[in-house]
Amino acid sequence: MALLSTHVLDTSRGAPAAGVKIDLCDSERTCLKSMVTNADGRIGEALELAPGVYELVFHAGDHFRSGEKPPFLGEIVVRFGVSDPLGKYHVPLLLSPYGYSVYRGS
Repeated sequence: MALLSTHVLDTSRGAPAAGVKIDLCDSERTCLKSMVTNADGRIGEALELAPGVYELVFHAGDHFRSGEKPPFLGEIVVRFGVSDPLGKYHVPLLLSPYGYSVYRGS
């Protein structure tokens, strides 16, 4: 099985984003697992995945919510493919209140 890991960095604070909810969904958008980032902005152990198409749904709005104003970013959906059944897939999210960047890391 392929291994998936992820982490979230809050670039506006220059620190890991702790407490961010992340959902792992399949190609039909069925939630397979819900996780919350730890103090290092990571989900803990890597997840095992079969080849296929998946989504990571980062609940960024909850991280930036303050008062009654809605945050600019709500959920960030990253759809990606797993092709190598023995591969390692790392999907980091660099996050700020008004933008984000995601890539396949190592």
